[in-house]
Amino acid sequence: MVGDFDCSGEDVERDWMARTACWSRTQRVLLTYDQVVHEYELPATEGKRGDPRWPAFARRYGFDPARPVQWEVEALEPVELQRLVVAAVDPYIDRAVLASRSPGRSNSAALFTSSSVAGVRRARGSPSAV
Repeated sequence: MVGDFDCSGEDVERDWMARTACWSRTQRVLLTYDQVVHEYELPATEGKRGDPRWPAFARRYGFDPARPVQWEVEALEPVELQRLVVAAVDPYIDRAVLASRSPGRSNSAALFTSSSVAGVRRARGSPSAV
């Protein structure tokens, strides 16, 4: 899971698992409490006032219940975002399949080439310009 660190971003995981009913767990790659507070010291932005999930989220992480805050995943540098995602999926990559599809490229970074991104965009009906 890649998402914002806030009460609604955390709830997306629960909601997605409940709606799909096909996964027993998710793994949050980012953003996590440790990443926003300790590792990257990302700046908080004002959270969504009136979100009924905020008080429980605030208690869970020791935030002021009267002052909703959130951290946006876009606050990370793109290179760091890519590094974290590649590191998270790397253990699940079948190297034999990857090598057969991308001769000469044996690491998971081959998954993030501009041609593969363009292919995904075309498949979704989005512009292919990268």
